[in-house]
Amino acid sequence: MSQSSHTTSYYAASANDKVQRPSLNQDISSDICVIGAGFTGMSSALHLAEQGFSVTVLEGTRIGFGASGRNGGQIVHSYSRDVDFIEKHYGKNTGQEMGKMAFEGAKVIRRFVKDYSIDCDLKDGGIFAACNPKQMRDLEGKKKLWESHGHRDLELLSATDVQNYIGSDRYTGALLDKSGGHFHPLNLVLGEAAAFEGLGGVIYEDSKVIGIEEGERAVVRTENGSVTANYVVVAGNAYLEGLVPKLQAKAMPCGTQVITTEPLSQAQQDALLPNGQCVEDCNYLLDYYRLSGDGRLIYGGGVTYGAREPDKIEALITPKMLKTFPELEGVRVDFAWTGNFLLTLMRLPQLGRIGSNIYYAQGYSGHGVTCSHLAGKVICDAIQGDAKRFDVFAGLPQYPFPGGQALRIPYTAMGAWYYNLRDKLGI
Repeated sequence: MSQSSHTTSYYAASANDKVQRPSLNQDISSDICVIGAGFTGMSSALHLAEQGFSVTVLEGTRIGFGASGRNGGQIVHSYSRDVDFIEKHYGKNTGQEMGKMAFEGAKVIRRFVKDYSIDCDLKDGGIFAACNPKQMRDLEGKKKLWESHGHRDLELLSATDVQNYIGSDRYTGALLDKSGGHFHPLNLVLGEAAAFEGLGGVIYEDSKVIGIEEGERAVVRTENGSVTANYVVVAGNAYLEGLVPKLQAKAMPCGTQVITTEPLSQAQQDALLPNGQCVEDCNYLLDYYRLSGDGRLIYGGGVTYGAREPDKIEALITPKMLKTFPELEGVRVDFAWTGNFLLTLMRLPQLGRIGSNIYYAQGYSGHGVTCSHLAGKVICDAIQGDAKRFDVFAGLPQYPFPGGQALRIPYTAMGAWYYNLRDKLGI
C-alpha cells in the first residue's frame, strides 16, 4: 500500500512529527476503537486512555489529515449557533446546559498542552472584529450573553481602540476575548497523538475503515484487518465518505481556503497585529487571520459548498488579505490550501449513538477546534456511564438538508448569498 501524505500546507511543512504510523494488517481486539485521528478522535482517545481503557485509533490517511490539521488554528468559544439561539429554539434548560459547556473545549486544549508539554505555538488572545455598526451591536450582545454564562475575560474595543490591536481601518470596533487564542493545529493534534501513544494507545494510519458491524462487540473492518471492540467512536467528520449513510444525510462537507505569506519582518508583524492576537471578523462568510510562530501571516476565508476544491486558492484569498492589509501588496505567498469541515442544517454539532455502543460526533459547522475537544470529553464520560452531558447534545434535533443530496448545495449557497448581501449592506 502506498503511503498517504498531508496536503501541501504550511502546517504540514512545519510539523514537528513526520513519522508515519503503520497500517492495520491483522485482526485485533480493543476496549474501544476510534475511527479518525483528528481533534474529535484524538480528544476521545486521549481522555479514554487516561481512564485506563485500551484504545485503538484507525486513521484512513494521516493524523490530522482533515480539518484538524488545516484550520485557522483559533480558539473560539461556544458553538456556531450561540447559546441564545439554542435556548430560543430548544428550551431554556437545554440552553443553560449547553451554556455550561460552551467554554470548556478551550480548557481541554490548554490542559493537554500543559500536561503533555505539547509544542504548538499556543498564544493567548482572540478578537472578533465588527465591520459595521450592526455587527458591533451584536458583539455588545455577545459580551452580555457570555458573561451571563460565567465567561468574563472580555473587553469591548472602540473603532479607535481596535487599531491598537489590528493595523487596519476596516473595523468599527471589536470584542477582545482574553481567553481565546491560537496555535499550530497540526502540531497540537500530533502532540495529542504522541500523548495518547505514551499512555499505551495505538494508532494505525493508512487504515481506511470500510465497514462497521454492529453487535454486543462491534467489528470495525479495514481492507487488511479488523478491530473488535466493546465501543466504537465514529470521528471522521467531513471525511467519512459515506461510511455511515445515516450520518451522511444529516450534514454537508464544505471547504474553506487558507494562505500563508513568507516570513514577515518584525516591523511588519508589529504593524499588522502588534499584540499578537488572532482575529476573525463578524461576517457570515468571515475572514480569519493570525501570525504564525515564525512570523508569517496566515489568512483564511470563504466557503465552497459540497467540498469542491477551487483551482486558484491564492487568487481567492489574497484580495481579501489585501483589503485588510493593503501594505502587503507584493508580499510572497508561500502556501495555499483548502480543507473540509462539516456543516449541519441548524449549524449545531451532532452527537449521538447508533445502537448502544457506537458513538459519533460531527458537524461543528466551523467551530470545531474547541467543540471537538469538548466532544471527546463528553463521549469519554458517556462510555464510563455518565451520559448526562452527552445526552444534552444528542437531544438536539438532527435534520437532513432539504432537497436531499441533489439540492442541498444550491439551497445552502443561496442562503449564504443572502446573508453575505446582508453583511455588505450592514443590515
